[in-house]
Amino acid sequence: MPVLRVINLDRRKPESCYVQEHARNINSQFGEDGVIEKIFEIISPANRWCVEFGAWDGVYLSNTCHLVRDLGWDGVLIEGSAEKLADLTDNFADLPNAHPIHALVGFERGKDSLDDVLATTDCPRDVDLVSIDIDGSDYHVWRSMARYRPRVVVIEFNPSVPNDVVFVQDRDMSIHQGASLAAMVELGKQKKYELVATTNCNAFFVREELFPAFGIEDNSIDALRQNVIGRIFHGYDGTVYTKMRPLQWVGRGDYRPPIDVFQLIPPEERNFYDHVESAPGQVDDAG
Repeated sequence: MPVLRVINLDRRKPESCYVQEHARNINSQFGEDGVIEKIFEIISPANRWCVEFGAWDGVYLSNTCHLVRDLGWDGVLIEGSAEKLADLTDNFADLPNAHPIHALVGFERGKDSLDDVLATTDCPRDVDLVSIDIDGSDYHVWRSMARYRPRVVVIEFNPSVPNDVVFVQDRDMSIHQGASLAAMVELGKQKKYELVATTNCNAFFVREELFPAFGIEDNSIDALRQNVIGRIFHGYDGTVYTKMRPLQWVGRGDYRPPIDVFQLIPPEERNFYDHVESAPGQVDDAG
């Protein structure tokens, strides 16, 4: 087998990453609780309201549980499963500032969008924080928001996609592929938001008018997140080689595909035409 390794350059800038260095977990998965605390230490809450959907039981891997339970924020906790909603309701039964809702959030305006669900609550239009984590159409849900403009958006991105790739899955709730961080940044700028921090698979955006308070001169993706290994190229003979991080979220666990697993041309059709004899239909470019 040939030698293939990728030199994974880390272009992060410490002065750009100071917010995410405060990562710590109380209920969150990858340090989001600490990052959120640091963000609101910098910009201060305006109304102490937060929203999370796909809230599960309101506690497990939650980005808002700490805010609601420990800091007294009002929380709109939206869950589509009746069984999990019962657990959520039980977990917050003694907290009048918790507002469980049984609903499936989609991206059809006037039907099932987050705007439509929030319109049934007392949640302010400039709610302090919205956490979007639905393992798929997160991008489309955020894009659909028009009436509500959160001060801070925490949104899940697909961490297997390299920093310089814009990828957005089909607009279909039944698909679970996600969107890249680059795609989220593009959408954020369209909606007038700026990136201030990342964790393993969550991006933290603030409204552009709040961004100067963070003093981050370079909030480019590479300055805030180490790029992931993801390369594809071919040899002179058409053999395709790939290098990627292990495949996650699959039945086999972290599957490491062979470097030559993807071949577009069968072996018998792979040929290398050097500069002496050109391939049929091709011009010899030897000079």
